[in-house]
Amino acid sequence: MSQDISRRRLLGTTLAAAGAAVGASALGGIGRARALPGDTVDAIVVGGGLSGLAAAKSLVAAGASVVVLEARERAGGRVHNISSPKLGATLDAGAEFIGPTQNHIAALAREYDVRTIPTYNQGDSIFWNSGQSSRMPAALPLPLQAETLQAGAGLARAQADALAGFPVGEPWKHPNARYLDSLTWEQYSHQIATTSTARALMQVAMSAPLSVRPDEVSALYFLNYIAASGDENNPGTLIRLLSTDDGAQESLFEGGAALIPLRMARALGDRMVYNAPVRSIDFTSEIATVTSTAGTFRARKVIVAMSPAISDQIRYSPGLPAARIGITRGYHMGAVSKFAALYRRPFWRDKGLSGQVYGNGRPIDVTFESYAEDRHILMGFISADAMRRLDRAPESQIVRECIGNFVDYFGPEARDFIDHGIYKWDLDPWAQGGPVAVSSPGTLTTYGPALRAPVGPVHWAGTETADYWTGYMDGAVRSGKRAAQEVLGSLN
Repeated sequence: MSQDISRRRLLGTTLAAAGAAVGASALGGIGRARALPGDTVDAIVVGGGLSGLAAAKSLVAAGASVVVLEARERAGGRVHNISSPKLGATLDAGAEFIGPTQNHIAALAREYDVRTIPTYNQGDSIFWNSGQSSRMPAALPLPLQAETLQAGAGLARAQADALAGFPVGEPWKHPNARYLDSLTWEQYSHQIATTSTARALMQVAMSAPLSVRPDEVSALYFLNYIAASGDENNPGTLIRLLSTDDGAQESLFEGGAALIPLRMARALGDRMVYNAPVRSIDFTSEIATVTSTAGTFRARKVIVAMSPAISDQIRYSPGLPAARIGITRGYHMGAVSKFAALYRRPFWRDKGLSGQVYGNGRPIDVTFESYAEDRHILMGFISADAMRRLDRAPESQIVRECIGNFVDYFGPEARDFIDHGIYKWDLDPWAQGGPVAVSSPGTLTTYGPALRAPVGPVHWAGTETADYWTGYMDGAVRSGKRAAQEVLGSLN
């Protein structure tokens, strides 16, 4: 929307159409309006995760009237804090890290007074492969530690492929897109590397951030993921994607990352409607009717701020174009849980270990030292097939297997944990996995432009639709801002 569209014009449209009352709010200086079922507003945002909240925040700042419909009883989406059962310590159950070039989420953290603390990264990290462990300096990212030079060379080639004129956010425009999109990451790795160690290293480099098997994801998708790990002034690199120091895992949020969306939602006040899963969106060229369990709402525009893999749970009328349907069917969620064990002291540090592990073939294949007030935490990801196997397992079995992995990695002291926490994203009905939806081979080159293309008054957000930092909190915020600008422009 141009700067000439005033707050008066947008709110005037809403007042005339619905008789909505707009008053001043004490929450962050943002205007507050209660929208009731049947009212017509400028925009409805479906989804109260970071992308939806960022969209709503931008729209409200421009003077638009907004309703946010969130299926859960909380804001934040895949950014969520939980408490340990015994101690009540805050644990990051979802997204938690922030690093250089993630400027959009960093700006929100400053605005809402959420401080960061550095991720512990001293001593050595562990690479676990086929039952064997090897130590590497924690200051080095995974690509620089290889038992064979070929592994490092293979990852370097992946890096070169990602950066060779890569159209970030539009990978289907890459000159070699069709070929790269015809391969899985596993096939791509086998073309580059000829030893099992080299292939394992390349596959860990992919599975660590995506939580999928290498035969589940398009090579083009992950190359775009690498290229997206930067910003408009700093090209994405594999080193930045996988590193702690100067990388995507550089810092944690004190008090948990979920403080940011919770404070954003509080500032939006009565615009937030919880326990309101959307069942259908019926639209014409001028108006959309959104039906949720909390009632039916009307708006000139709708932003669906959800993963494309689950956005098809909503019924659309008229039906969506074939290309958009192809996107929703070609994307699927990774499989992941986060497991955290709390200890009285960080015994791994005494052994010169950072608390970081990268590996494969175990229930927990990636670990970090995490933070919860004054407690010491080992946090691990249960990913891909291991997560699918343990989806319905008793919690006692999951704890036993995860602690067993910690013992293998860090020693028998890992058995002396004082509390634990676990969150199964696969069983969350409004996420159905995590941390991000990935595309199968052929999806991006066949349907890619439909990922963000509006359908009538319906626009799309979510970290999967971001240009830079897709899959991360920063990408979620970027996507929400972009969708809001689309809506504001079309309201002119």
